[in-house]
Amino acid sequence: MAYLDRDRAARLMAAAGLDALLLFTPEGFTYATGASPGVGTMWRRAGAVAALVPADPALAIGAVVSDLFAESFRASSAVTDIRVHPLWVETADIRPHDGALPVPKLIAAAWAGAGRDSGFARPETFDASHGFRLAGDLLASRKLQAARVGVELDSLSVSDFGLLTEALPDCRLMDGSDVLRRLKMVKSSQEIEHLRTAVRLSEIGIGALAAAIAPGQTRDALAHVWTSAVQTAARVQDIRNLTGHWEYVSVGENPWSRGGVVETGSLIKVDVGCLVQGYTSDTGRTFVCGEPTAMQSRLFDALSQAFDAGLAHIRPGNEMRTVHEAATAAMAGAGFPGFTRGHFGHGLGAGLGSEEWPFFSATSGVVLEPGMVVAFETPWYVDGVGGMIIENQLLITPEGHEVMNDLPSHLISV
Repeated sequence: MAYLDRDRAARLMAAAGLDALLLFTPEGFTYATGASPGVGTMWRRAGAVAALVPADPALAIGAVVSDLFAESFRASSAVTDIRVHPLWVETADIRPHDGALPVPKLIAAAWAGAGRDSGFARPETFDASHGFRLAGDLLASRKLQAARVGVELDSLSVSDFGLLTEALPDCRLMDGSDVLRRLKMVKSSQEIEHLRTAVRLSEIGIGALAAAIAPGQTRDALAHVWTSAVQTAARVQDIRNLTGHWEYVSVGENPWSRGGVVETGSLIKVDVGCLVQGYTSDTGRTFVCGEPTAMQSRLFDALSQAFDAGLAHIRPGNEMRTVHEAATAAMAGAGFPGFTRGHFGHGLGAGLGSEEWPFFSATSGVVLEPGMVVAFETPWYVDGVGGMIIENQLLITPEGHEVMNDLPSHLISV
């Protein structure tokens, strides 16, 4: 399912002076077409796939796909205007042909039926220039061969940009990275449901992990409890689109250690997420085995004050930097004026990692909008004490925000 909002895309492209977006990253391709990009994108080089999104919503989206994935693309995408190029993988489709033919003739008929000429040879992996020329065909079919085309310059190599320039000599290639980021930051209802399901599964795992905390438990054992609980919950609830999960669990005074054994007084920092259809949740909680020390309570209380102060500013119309300013000021007011953090959270989506633009940073002028899903966090890592974090997943609503988590966020003694 494609999640791209054509009307919002039209407004953003008009503001950026673009006539079209040409998307080459796997994430951009799937976002625009709703289909898997296939194995040709494993090297993250441009040209294996492409999605053309004209600024004019009356012009249809088009796609460049590989021959290996053309059939699955047609089955999973509403995009019907496609151009197909070959990958390195040899294929043949004998279904439309007479199965009684001798095998060599049957295969030859399948190749001929696919339009293969006698000089056909497959590339080593894929021919990026061929893919770029096919993208040019899509542009020309919409009379956009001399258009202002936005491409993801923050993801395009210098060499691939050179090949693209050669393939589209009459186009003015411009940076469309910000347009795509701003498109993706406001989620559709289905994307929000993916993220809601992901955080629910994640919290089931956190609950299981908390119940397993006891002296003698290892970091790895607790992480395994979380992972197993998530997988079991997905199976029991018949959630078939769980596509991954990740965890940053730390135990004890060294917050960066992948080891550690729980002792009385140990902090257990849990920063975890589940991926549903590629969309990742992000939640952080802190536990202590037994009663917290005065030091632990003092530090965590400061984080709580910063969290509450920042949270009060998370509503539509506010710039994200106001949240950073409020949280930083609260840390100073709690007695830690030297506390500095680059960002207090980020967008969530289907990017490469768990953190997606935009960020609650000191420099972010991004204005919060309804439909955004963000992670807001106040973490602290103090060697000799341990890792501490408060992190919730929030949906920005017209009235303010909705906390998508159910678990309590205070320092929990177990």
